[in-house]
Amino acid sequence: MYIDMQSVADLYAVLIADVVASRSSQNLRSLLNAKLRIASIAQLDEKLIRVPYAVTAGDEFQVVAARLERLPRLILDLRRRLLPFRLRIGVGIGTVEGQIRKPVNRVAGEAFENARRAIMEIKATRKYPTLTLFHTNQESFDRVANLIYGLHDTLLRRTTTKQWETIAVYLIKNRVDYTAKALKIDRSTASRNLKRSFFWQMEDTVLVMEQFISENFEACT
Repeated sequence: MYIDMQSVADLYAVLIADVVASRSSQNLRSLLNAKLRIASIAQLDEKLIRVPYAVTAGDEFQVVAARLERLPRLILDLRRRLLPFRLRIGVGIGTVEGQIRKPVNRVAGEAFENARRAIMEIKATRKYPTLTLFHTNQESFDRVANLIYGLHDTLLRRTTTKQWETIAVYLIKNRVDYTAKALKIDRSTASRNLKRSFFWQMEDTVLVMEQFISENFEACT
């Protein structure tokens, strides 16, 4: 599907997310706000997002990604930062009306509408449950991206809280031996936790999706 370069240059990515089984979480709103404040500071510094997160209603929040091709890294980073919460994440790519500023929930446009469609579709009955869904104006991109994340999320659902703790530390330390030392476990245990948690498949998903997004949206902003 052809998209002229001017329109591609004006595209943005919006994430709308909510917490799975939020009714079972005590003090959800205060815990969510605290975690999102920390995530906003870190991800703004890492240039993963354009503005701080905004909680829109209950357990739902949204943000605008800094660059399209950094979406996969943002999704993984958000999941580990909001542990122990498990998230549904709808991603919309499209245009945005006016200036992007905080609070982001007061900004509108096609990207927000597409993200809303994505999160609603996750909640609807599907052939198989997924936790991540893309909605753009490129049907061929959506089919492939959503197939990749559908398979990815099948593994993600099998990752335990304990295994996520190892993943979270590894994403900071970036070495298995440093991760083991930080967690006060032996290196073989840390390595086994990463393997059994499907972390290496998660990392490959990030790398493949970064390339796939770049190839489909060459003039990412």
